[in-house]
Amino acid sequence: MRHLQEILRLKHQNQLSLREIARSCHLAVSTIGDYLQRAETAGLRWPLPEGMTEEALHQQLFGHGPATPSSSGQPVPDWSSIQQELRRPNVTLQLLWEEYRQIHPQGYSYSRFCELYQAWAGTLEPVLRQVHPPGEKMFVDWAGQTVPIHHPDGTVSEAQLFVAVLGASNKTFAQAYENQQLPAWIAAHCQAYAYFQGVAKVTVPDNPKTAVIKACRYEPMLHRAYQEMAAHYGTVILPARPKRPRDKEKVSYCAS
Repeated sequence: MRHLQEILRLKHQNQLSLREIARSCHLAVSTIGDYLQRAETAGLRWPLPEGMTEEALHQQLFGHGPATPSSSGQPVPDWSSIQQELRRPNVTLQLLWEEYRQIHPQGYSYSRFCELYQAWAGTLEPVLRQVHPPGEKMFVDWAGQTVPIHHPDGTVSEAQLFVAVLGASNKTFAQAYENQQLPAWIAAHCQAYAYFQGVAKVTVPDNPKTAVIKACRYEPMLHRAYQEMAAHYGTVILPARPKRPRDKEKVSYCAS
C-alpha cells in the first residue's frame, strides 16, 4: 500500500482532483475516494504527524498492520509470505494453514485463517478485473507438471499435459501428449476445438518455443505452421505479454 502517503500529499498539498490523483497513482478513482474517506474518518490530513510510517498509516486506515501477535495471543501469519507461496504450483490455503498449525498448534482454525487472509488481501491495491465475453478467448498452455503413462509392458513414461480454458465459462480441456513439440501443440489445439465444438475468436497461448519464435509485446513472431492452423480455423493468435501473468491466469490456474 505504498500510495497512501502520496495520495494524501497530492490531495491536500497539491490540491489535485480524484481523477488526477488516480491517474498519477495508476489506481481507480473509486479507490482513491475510498482511501481519502478513510483518512478523513481517521482524522488524518497533510502533513502527517512526524515519524508516521506507511505501515502505521495503513493500520490507522484499515485496522490491519504487519504480522504481529493478535490481541487474543494467537500468532498472526505473515500474510505477504502467504500470498507469495500461493503463487507456487499446487500450493493452497489449506496446505499453508496446516504448515502454520504445525508451528503454532494453538493458532487460528482453518476457517478463521481464511477469513483473516481474505480481509488482508482486500486491503491490497486492486487490479483491473478482466471480463471475457462468451466465444471471445481460449487460453492454452502446457501444464508445468507431467503425468505418468503406464504401458502394457509395465514401463512408465512421463507425458506432457496440454490445457485449454474458455475465458467466459472456464470450461476446460486437458489432454496428455508424448512431448511438447510443434505437431503435438497443433494437434492439441485441434482436439480442443473439437471438444468445445467451436473456435474462439482469439487463442491466447503463453510464449512456448513450440508456438512463438520470438516473444514481443506488439509483434510476436509465430511458427508458420501455427499461423496456418489459426488461419484455417479462423482464430487470431494473441500470445500473452511477456512478464504479464494475468494475461493467462485462467489457464495458469487450471494447469497448476
